[in-house]
Amino acid sequence: MAGTFGRPLSFARKELLKELFETHGIEPPALYSEHAEGDGQELFKAAARLNFEGIVSKRVDAPYRSERTEAWWKLKTAQRENFPVVGFVKDPTGVAALYLGKKDGKELVYIGKVGTGWSRTKSAEIRKALDTVVSLKTKLTKPIKKPKATWVEPRYFAEVEYRDITSEGLLRASSFKGLTRK
Repeated sequence: MAGTFGRPLSFARKELLKELFETHGIEPPALYSEHAEGDGQELFKAAARLNFEGIVSKRVDAPYRSERTEAWWKLKTAQRENFPVVGFVKDPTGVAALYLGKKDGKELVYIGKVGTGWSRTKSAEIRKALDTVVSLKTKLTKPIKKPKATWVEPRYFAEVEYRDITSEGLLRASSFKGLTRK
């Protein structure tokens, strides 16, 4: 089916979308992107380098449908980093959450928590390891109030996958991937 100027309807819709962005001064977090063809993997890597949340794409030969279809793909980028574990929340057999820090110069600042990504067995292993480095008080430069926290010496690092860091400086959509000792 043809749209404006005999171009496919998907291009006509894209032109209307661009006009809406320009006419109404729509600004981030919503972004308009030009049509891109080529290597999808390279585009995805570029989106990750630019710290974009991800990309949304549609097969160019597929008709537009307002409902979910396999023609549309939403690919989220993720980042991975090792963060010092500064505390944890106990559960009956292991840990319910890990409190994480991040070095900022000479300071150790709170960057959030992770509470998913481990099995019951792994949770018990994490707890056993952290019980060996329990501290009476937090090692964060600026203490935070976490009444359920058991503070630890930051000798263990949690490898964490996360989507972004919020404007408050906290991890968003974090998931535990592993634990190593310093």
